[in-house]
Amino acid sequence: MQPTTLSDIEIAEEMAEAARAAILPFFRQTNLETVNKLADGFDPVTVADRAAEQAMREVLARLRPDDGILGEEFGEHKGTSGRTWVLDPIDGTRGFISGTPTWGVLIALSDQDGPFMGVIDQPYIGERFVGSASGAHLTGPLGTSRMQTRNTRTLDQATLFTTFPEVGTPEDRAGFQAVSEQVQLTRYGMDCYAYALLAAGQADLVIEAGLNSYDIQAPIAVIQAAGGIVTDWQGGPAHEGGRALAAANAKLHVSALQILRQF
Repeated sequence: MQPTTLSDIEIAEEMAEAARAAILPFFRQTNLETVNKLADGFDPVTVADRAAEQAMREVLARLRPDDGILGEEFGEHKGTSGRTWVLDPIDGTRGFISGTPTWGVLIALSDQDGPFMGVIDQPYIGERFVGSASGAHLTGPLGTSRMQTRNTRTLDQATLFTTFPEVGTPEDRAGFQAVSEQVQLTRYGMDCYAYALLAAGQADLVIEAGLNSYDIQAPIAVIQAAGGIVTDWQGGPAHEGGRALAAANAKLHVSALQILRQF
């Protein structure tokens, strides 16, 4: 096999295209079969999730065979390069099966220090949010533009997103609610699209808990490239999952962190 001359971002975008092609035929299909992965609760998976991850893995097998892979549906493949592609083929499957366009394909490239490149792709709308060391940009129906997070300075002027009103455990919920009571606007049910909108300068905070690494690594890379900050609720790294606080700027991050650290 000849070594590829494609860059990491070009490979990530090829993976996103492959995932789009695998997913879109299933979106808003009334006969789509859903399997619940939990015995207690509801964590759905569909054929579209599995088809998308398989399509992305096939791209990597062809173009980056030495890299590792960590995917939601097919687990971990150990590589030899010291780099790992972290994949969530459909982040927001609940939204997907409900017909809302807030789900997305998440692709991150990480090393021992965490993610350094990420893609959040929304196939149905046709929006792709990309972040790397060279910056952050959005490609969508209106063309391509540079992304920059907002400069909102105080919580009482901020817009806060999360996916579930219950957030996580009762303690997680209490921490989220304590911040929510201080902000101007709270919105729910956004899945990974919340992080994309924060990177694009449309929101200020995302607070979540109970995350897996494949849920948060791509958003971390995209938001950081756009000028934002993502940590856990104690101010430490968030790329292994758990609790996450994403903020548009350092001032807002400090203000929200002062509250969340109590929980």
